[in-house]
Amino acid sequence: MFDDAVLKCFLDKQGQLFPEDVAATMEEADDFLEECMAVVVDSVQEVWEYFDEEGYDVEAGNEEDILEAEEVFDIGDGRYLIVEG
Repeated sequence: MFDDAVLKCFLDKQGQLFPEDVAATMEEADDFLEECMAVVVDSVQEVWEYFDEEGYDVEAGNEEDILEAEEVFDIGDGRYLIVEG
């Protein structure tokens, strides 16, 4: 379900959300992300919309605040992975 760029990003940055690694391989990362229903969005606007739909107060925040949320992983190609911890 998740491509290699997404899985590598999660493996490299999982420490920003979890105190210990939850995955050591691409397969484990894929299984974990699928299990916790992580999503990949194509823009900052879609990150904003995701948090708004989930009931987070995004009105008071700004783009930088949203992207600094520990649940948001910048894949590096314009997409973002959102993982609910």
